Amino acid sequence: MAYIKMFYTADDTQVSEAPTTTNAVSFTLRADQNEVGEYIGLYVLADDGYVCSAVTVTPTGTTAEKWQLAPDSGGNPGTPENYGAPLALGTVGDTTKVYFHVRAKATEDEEPVNDVTVTLEVDGVAAAK
Repeated sequence: MAYIKMFYTADDTQVSEAPTTTNAVSFTLRADQNEVGEYIGLYVLADDGYVCSAVTVTPTGTTAEKWQLAPDSGGNPGTPENYGAPLALGTVGDTTKVYFHVRAKATEDEEPVNDVTVTLEVDGVAAAK
């Protein structure tokens, strides 16, 4: 059972969970231009009646090293983690949204591909309130 769900900040829609890709976080980037995507705002929220501690978000998958996470700083990306590195979010409850941002990059040394292997894995310790 998942105790934390992820949503888009822009419209509060839930991000689809792997392997479903109907509402996945995605970027369309040009590798020949070493393009870096604009940050997308996301937030996590625990299921009703739960609180999760030591929550981290980690990009995983074939090109996870090309995804970058940043904490939220007043609605904007704060100082980002290194590409491919996890982001610590701390404690996530069922009433307070914990915001963060994600972006991806493409590099000219890669072949054009529709890579759907990358997931944003959320880990933490869930407990009933």
